[in-house]
Amino acid sequence: MDHAESAAGWHNARPHREAGAWRPWPVRYATRLAVIDVIVLVWVVFGVQIVWFGFATSDVELRDFGRSGLVISYTVISVLVIGIWMLALTIYGTRGYREIGTGSGEYRLVADSTVRVFGLVAIVAFLFRIDIARGYVLLAFPLGLVFLLLGRWLARQWLTAKRVAGHYMSRVVVAGSPANVTHVVNELSRSPQSGYRVVGACIPGGLKDAVQGAPVLGGLDDVSRSMRLSGADTVVIAGADDLSPEQVRELSWSLEPGREHLIVAPSLIDVGGPRIHTRPVAGLPLMHVEMPRYTGAKLVAKRAFDIVGSFLAICVLSPVMIAVAIAVASTSKGGIFYVQRRVGSGGREFPMFKFRSMVDGADASLPALLNAQGTSDKPLFKVQNDPRLTPIGDFLRKYSLDELPQLFNVFLGHMSLVGPRPQRSTEMALYHGRDYRRLLLKPGISGLWQVSGRSDVAWEEAIRMDLYYVENWSLTGDVVILWRTARAVVARSGAY
Repeated sequence: MDHAESAAGWHNARPHREAGAWRPWPVRYATRLAVIDVIVLVWVVFGVQIVWFGFATSDVELRDFGRSGLVISYTVISVLVIGIWMLALTIYGTRGYREIGTGSGEYRLVADSTVRVFGLVAIVAFLFRIDIARGYVLLAFPLGLVFLLLGRWLARQWLTAKRVAGHYMSRVVVAGSPANVTHVVNELSRSPQSGYRVVGACIPGGLKDAVQGAPVLGGLDDVSRSMRLSGADTVVIAGADDLSPEQVRELSWSLEPGREHLIVAPSLIDVGGPRIHTRPVAGLPLMHVEMPRYTGAKLVAKRAFDIVGSFLAICVLSPVMIAVAIAVASTSKGGIFYVQRRVGSGGREFPMFKFRSMVDGADASLPALLNAQGTSDKPLFKVQNDPRLTPIGDFLRKYSLDELPQLFNVFLGHMSLVGPRPQRSTEMALYHGRDYRRLLLKPGISGLWQVSGRSDVAWEEAIRMDLYYVENWSLTGDVVILWRTARAVVARSGAY
């Protein structure tokens, strides 16, 4: 294809860019976020002003400005605070293309910018002896942060729904070896909420049938042309084995600044963002990957979180547990609790407590039911439409009420609030190689498997989620999983 044909292809693929009216979706979405932020801050800051001072005009005196001082209305202060807050949210990139949509980075930047605005207001008030009402400040900033985060969360739910429907997506061309390209295509296809839609691939030789899930647009020398003709705005290099440093550099030079993006996907999978650090050294973008730690201060903090969280949950949910215990005892014969040996950290067994949701002697019939279901060789020993359930057993399981006694397991140190799924020794007998890494952490009442479909998740996917958690766990991640757990329990998906 000559230069004229290439230029024609570019024009036909994206003619609306030439008109000047088109704005990329990140800009449109960032504008929406800015409107949400303004509405939230105006509502919170002026709302606090009205609550604290009423509708009467209130002033504050700047004592260092002349003998009588300078008097400023709280309305002016509120406007200044909102303006500075919005400026900080912009400066710290809270609406940036790389932060919106996925991950906790957006929320963290919103919190960081809010804390800095709070500090700036405190410093200015001290230096200029501005006698701002403490209640006004101490209410406005925490409430502002809470509602900013809530607004961002609601906006993210909207964006996720749009992305699942195929909108607000980056159009991606993946370049690299067929194996690496196939892996990247499969992973991006599994997660449409991440915002990447693969529209084509470029592989050595341009073999048409070498990649599943994406059309092959050409060879590795055709990446720029393929992007133009397919309307892609992002190129993902899947591994760098087949592209020389010079080719990658020239490819980056050929991209349109601000509208086209270059992403390098190394041959490293299931690594959480906080473990990855990049820094340029001698012109090389070196990626440092921290190894997961299962000892030290982080583990102590996790245990403290478990103790406090389980104790508070036991206190709050004790009326519910008493009601469930009475219901279990009055609707079927047998004990209130069901105690089963499960495998914990290090392969040590422990007694796991549950409210009984099945008839007495239910374990004896499990092998026959699994054989009839055709899942006796699968480690997730779950029976759909289980005939062993008591009259209220199905209700208890749908809302996970049968698992409430596991809070005592957490308090006693057998389990954690969040962790890999606790399994039986017979299930562990089906482990292979990497699966044993699940035993590096205590099993959890909840985990990634539970917030991603629970028993509907295939074993291979469940083990992948558990391994990802073991390798990348953090207290922040635990809080997010617990929040998602509450939503999963309400949805009742995959619970049987």
